[in-house]
Amino acid sequence: MLLTETVNKIGMLDDVAMAQAKERMDSLIKPPGSLGQLEQIALKLAGILGQPRPRIGKRAVIVMAGDHGVTDEGVSAAPRDVTWQMLPAFINGVAGIGVLARHAGASITVVDVGVAADVDIPGVLKRRVKAGTGNIAAGPAMTRDEAVAALEVGIEVARAEIERGATLLALGDMGIGNTTPSSAILAVLGGYSVNDVTGRGTMINDEVLDKKRRAITRALEINRPDPADGVDVLAKVGGLEIAGLAGVVLGCAANRVPVVVDGFITGAAALIAAAIKPESKNYMLASHLSGEPGHGLMLELLGLTPLLHMGMRLGEGTGAALAMHIIDAACRVLDEMVTFQEAGVMDMDEEKLLQEHR
Repeated sequence: MLLTETVNKIGMLDDVAMAQAKERMDSLIKPPGSLGQLEQIALKLAGILGQPRPRIGKRAVIVMAGDHGVTDEGVSAAPRDVTWQMLPAFINGVAGIGVLARHAGASITVVDVGVAADVDIPGVLKRRVKAGTGNIAAGPAMTRDEAVAALEVGIEVARAEIERGATLLALGDMGIGNTTPSSAILAVLGGYSVNDVTGRGTMINDEVLDKKRRAITRALEINRPDPADGVDVLAKVGGLEIAGLAGVVLGCAANRVPVVVDGFITGAAALIAAAIKPESKNYMLASHLSGEPGHGLMLELLGLTPLLHMGMRLGEGTGAALAMHIIDAACRVLDEMVTFQEAGVMDMDEEKLLQEHR
């Protein structure tokens, strides 16, 4: 099985490359640690790529699209048809992700893994497992076999991008109602109350927020997902695009390629990937802190620090595309700055020793 093979390939970071990168980073013409997170990003990338001076080349955003039966519970202000109606804007580069990916120098791959409508849009990769999930407030989102199939779609798409030369992948999502299953996933895997993890999503009022919380509560009571089994959680209360994105994470980790997590929905996918294979967290970078209240809890569970705090909550991969500039900058600092020795400048430790011996 592709999922099993992929999971078995995921290992730890390259400690030797990281040590070599740290030695160089600490000798650059700056006080140690003075570039903050830029330094940590560069060291992590060295460990992922196995390169003491990592470089980012071709980059790609993978947007997974899927619909959700739980919208029948009135949990979203937007109708389900908006999911497929947005896809041409992604392909044509005029949606938020199109603009930001273009300026990050990233390609976009849009995948129909579970859209309810019959999508026949040029440029959209048709890999639909089923026409949307079931209503999680009344039963499981999908069968376990369907969840595995959607995970494997993500693995295959990630592998194809990597074979085309991608060295940095980012996660993007499209699916009306998908903050509801994402909140359910967080509640299960984090052990949080429904109220703590459920936000307003897109433009919903107090009445709709109450419907959303009640739908998630029923979903957890009816389906009883097992927090020790990531695939079970995914199948019972997840989403098809969430499954596809979790597969992308696993595919990246198996091939030692860094993957940039976007916001709340992609964070839920990252949680599923980590539940399936904890070591996959080593290959994730958190782009930003979403305006969705549960996102910070997700990042804590994953042990990730967001690069940006901009109040963004659009999804689509927009925060991840924006963070690509910072990730590239981190690599350039490590590679292009010179050391004290290379510059012929006395470093901080040498100056301190001279002062002590005067």
